[in-house]
Amino acid sequence: MIKHVVMWEFKDFAEGNEKEKNIELAAEKLLSLKDLVEEIKFLEVGKNINQSEAAYELVLITEFESLADLDQYQTHPEHEKVKDFIGKTAAKRVLVDYEK
Repeated sequence: MIKHVVMWEFKDFAEGNEKEKNIELAAEKLLSLKDLVEEIKFLEVGKNINQSEAAYELVLITEFESLADLDQYQTHPEHEKVKDFIGKTAAKRVLVDYEK
């Protein structure tokens, strides 16, 4: 099993929206992928509640059967749409992929 974890910080204003609205939209778009991308075996999205300056604002945790399935997800047209929106609204991104 492959775990794919991504965290973002968002711009104060982008795509005509304040930060909080873009975080909400990004979360909704990410959650929709569970029903649109067959390769996803588990998907969870969380908005930060920690006040630490080290904390990121949104996290995505996904699981895939294999690296090949993760690669399929990465290039899936629905994922590309979400990636495009987040790319325009996020200020910073970190990720880790690991085998479980």
